[in-house]
Amino acid sequence: MKTVLGAIRRADEDFNMIQRGDRIAVGVSGGKDSLLLLYALSLYRNFPGRDFSLVALTLDMGRKPFDTAPVQELCDKLGVEYHVKESEIAHIIFDIRKEKNPCALCAKMRRGVLSDMAKEYGCNKLAFAHSREDALETLMMSLIFEARLYTFNPVTYWSRSDLTVIRPMIYLPEKHIIHVVKEYELPVVKNPCPANGNTKRQEMKELMKEMTSRYPQFKDYMLRALQDDEGYGLWFKPKKQGAETADGETP
Repeated sequence: MKTVLGAIRRADEDFNMIQRGDRIAVGVSGGKDSLLLLYALSLYRNFPGRDFSLVALTLDMGRKPFDTAPVQELCDKLGVEYHVKESEIAHIIFDIRKEKNPCALCAKMRRGVLSDMAKEYGCNKLAFAHSREDALETLMMSLIFEARLYTFNPVTYWSRSDLTVIRPMIYLPEKHIIHVVKEYELPVVKNPCPANGNTKRQEMKELMKEMTSRYPQFKDYMLRALQDDEGYGLWFKPKKQGAETADGETP
């Protein structure tokens, strides 16, 4: 957990993610990444000078079985407020629209509902559990499928909902997430999505695994390119406390 908190602290300091008095909504899907983010932020809020509050939010996509009781138990243990919202997003995407590539639309719909929930419960920030690999995979997908260089920013201001989205685990490798989640026995909820494991992102995971086997520093160099301090990277580091970035995402 020391490594996890160190990565979060580095991201916080690099991008001015968290300020005193913030009320942060954590998007908790029930997967390993979001559970670790929730657990780690519950510890990080006790660091000197942090003093922020947390609310855990889960969006039920409408596919069963999806049991949130273990997440509720974890939130009770951590002393974190927890809310679940039912939706028919899965029904719309898979049954009505019959999307062949559902991930982009699903993500957009989920972001919209979570932003509404965050505002409903008085939050000014929304935290997502994207890891280092998530950022690099998004960069690879944008290059291969969209002919552009793009990935999400560690800090993003959503003007339409007046929310700041933060990604505190942006420096954390996925392999470390897997290790810590097992060590702390966090209650991972099985993903009922029909497309789970059969997506373009999964293709990028396999491609990056192959590239890393050939070039061991591949991921480190990609990450370094994103945060280039000379101004050529895709990530902008604010120079003053409270500064925010915008990357064009719309909830």
